[in-house]
Amino acid sequence: MTSARLSLALADGGLALPDEGRIAVFAPRAGMDLSALPRARCDMISGFRPDIDALNADGWTTTQAPRDGTAYGAAVVFLPRSKARARALIAQAADAAQGGLLVIDGQKTDGIDSILRDCRKRAGITGSFSKAHGKTIWLTTHAGAFADWASAGPAPIAGGYVTAPGVFSADAVDPASALLADVLPGNIGAHVVDLGAGWGYLSHRVLAKCGDVRRIDLVEADYDALACARVNVDDPRAVFHWADATRWRPDAACDAVVMNPPFHTGRAADTDLGRAFIAASAAMLAPRGCLWMVANRHLPYEASLSQHFAQVTELDGDRRFKVLSAARPSRQRR
Repeated sequence: MTSARLSLALADGGLALPDEGRIAVFAPRAGMDLSALPRARCDMISGFRPDIDALNADGWTTTQAPRDGTAYGAAVVFLPRSKARARALIAQAADAAQGGLLVIDGQKTDGIDSILRDCRKRAGITGSFSKAHGKTIWLTTHAGAFADWASAGPAPIAGGYVTAPGVFSADAVDPASALLADVLPGNIGAHVVDLGAGWGYLSHRVLAKCGDVRRIDLVEADYDALACARVNVDDPRAVFHWADATRWRPDAACDAVVMNPPFHTGRAADTDLGRAFIAASAAMLAPRGCLWMVANRHLPYEASLSQHFAQVTELDGDRRFKVLSAARPSRQRR
């Protein structure tokens, strides 16, 4: 476990944090044991809203970026799954630490060995600690050591959209989302919610295709993805919400929900996440509202849909994906 490994490295693995100065902690996740870190001096830096909500509830100081003008005494990076995002975070952390201590922690499956090799070429590795199929490494950075890893921000892809490193479907339009958009009717309702909106592809298609839409709420937990959505969905009918889609609710019941729900937590499959999206959609729809969703063919969402809706229909699909609609949300579930 990542958090236990860091604690062990700090306890008896040779890693020591500076006694003074703030510590920038990048990409901490909900459920981590962070008790070895000095709470009063840490800024927990994350763009993932469920993690931010959990850390706030636990009393940590959170932010989406390092504080302007703050010279951090150390920076800690928990490696994310995306290599591009991991490199961008390391560059940001090295810049925040300004030549101080940089700590990087990650699993082998998240590329920590590759990161270690690359870091050795750029800065001297001070120490490392291996445990639980991963490593904690630490080094002292110098100015510009990781400058070429810095994120250049949103970049264009085919279709005139922009995306950012590490967001879902960063290189191209997701084929499942494209299939759903193609199946949607020309009239879907005046108030639509795009649950887990990502960088805005579905909302863009809904606004272009469905002439009766007067408002669409884009709900997305990934701060970087939502920033891209603000560029991709340049329409006054769009309202953007940085929020946990499983907990967010509109100010009034909506007519339709569209979604391509995530089904991974890190690298592990987590169908409970998709089920939580289904339950959330039922709770926010008007009595005659309708859910439109796409999912991988093998994911068993039909039982959950039948639990929360009176009518479930498969509209389209292929060997990889299925497009489902669900109508008449069960009142007792709302």
